[in-house]
Amino acid sequence: MKVLVVGSGGREHAICWALKKSPRVTELYCAPGNGGISEIAECVDVKATDLDGMVAWAKDNAMDFVMVAPDDPLAMGMVDAMEAAGIRAFGPRANAAIVEGSKAFSKELMKKYGIPTAAYEIFTDKDAALRYVETQGAPIVVKCDGLALGKGVVVAQTVEEAKEAVLNMMENKAFGEAGAKVVIEECMTGPEVTVLAFTDGKTIVPMPSSQDHKRAFDGDQGPNTGGMGAISPCPNYTSEHARICMETIFQPTVDALNREGRTFRGVIYFGMMLTPKGPRVVEYNARFGDPECQAVLSLLDTDLLEILEACVDGTLDRVDVRFRDAASCCLVLASGGYPVVYEKGKEITGLDQVTDAVVFHAGTKKDDDRYLTNGGRVLGVTAVAPTLREAVDKAYEAAKPVSFEKMHYRKDIGFHILDAI
Repeated sequence: MKVLVVGSGGREHAICWALKKSPRVTELYCAPGNGGISEIAECVDVKATDLDGMVAWAKDNAMDFVMVAPDDPLAMGMVDAMEAAGIRAFGPRANAAIVEGSKAFSKELMKKYGIPTAAYEIFTDKDAALRYVETQGAPIVVKCDGLALGKGVVVAQTVEEAKEAVLNMMENKAFGEAGAKVVIEECMTGPEVTVLAFTDGKTIVPMPSSQDHKRAFDGDQGPNTGGMGAISPCPNYTSEHARICMETIFQPTVDALNREGRTFRGVIYFGMMLTPKGPRVVEYNARFGDPECQAVLSLLDTDLLEILEACVDGTLDRVDVRFRDAASCCLVLASGGYPVVYEKGKEITGLDQVTDAVVFHAGTKKDDDRYLTNGGRVLGVTAVAPTLREAVDKAYEAAKPVSFEKMHYRKDIGFHILDAI
């Protein structure tokens, strides 16, 4: 089969890496891809958000299957466009991808169908939002309604910080139109956990739990990023949590979307908080998380293409989806200054010295025989081991030879969890 993966980050490198193992994948392409992906797939110079260009290329080159990985093209309707052109494509259609495209929609869906989440209010008026913050106090959470590259959320510790977030989103347009509407919600307490799940719109198959580390600096300090590292599975997430989530969150979400005429086929990302009152949904995403994808797919034992096709065909209940009984850690090596201001074009050295780990490329490009930085998150050093502690240690050890000017990474990925065990 000729398979095209849409996207260019570490998540897409991990997806290509997993698909490359399938004996049924005869030709693998990635658009636009990156430096590392070019080693295992043919990169195509089409932007991930160029719907017409992507469909035209897929048709002209007779793709058998397209995997749409990032949030923007999903929300824009790339899967719909591929299907209209007669091309089988993995991912939710636009009317289902709205679970990520609009936080307000998701909160209203959860409220309507009794899916546990934080108390909230939705605002399109800046002054009303500011008054609400004053009456509620802090800590409080302020979220852009729309897509903001994983950065449109502020967990405000003070009323002034919350007001600043509201003004930044609604008045200063820091996230463009994504912040024209905001969701303000109660600040839940407890460990955070992510569960990614495959679904064909009927059957839902959760993957091993994971935990992202969003803040830029050690000790969960600094601004929110797209993710500085992830571990899987999350020790805080027990078999009892898994049972409760399946009964109260996972299956009810799939059923709710069906009842709304928005059948979801693809990967649903359940971002949750394990509160003292039980698991609560923080957010939905309509695709694999990044870097959770790198950590979780490293544990997959089943042919990924078989799973993706089953999700599209409505036959997921016939697939034996298996994961290794092991643990993984993805350590993100980022450009200095990320997620605010950072430089590109720095030469990366030491990649050929990495052993006992897989390095997934995110923001890189290839220049002859050299790899150069080309984004904020540059690499994801990912290790697998029998225990989480061993996986974390292996990832940090594997990263030692890698270097580029102003390289930055957190020194404590997974540490707070390990300290609590």
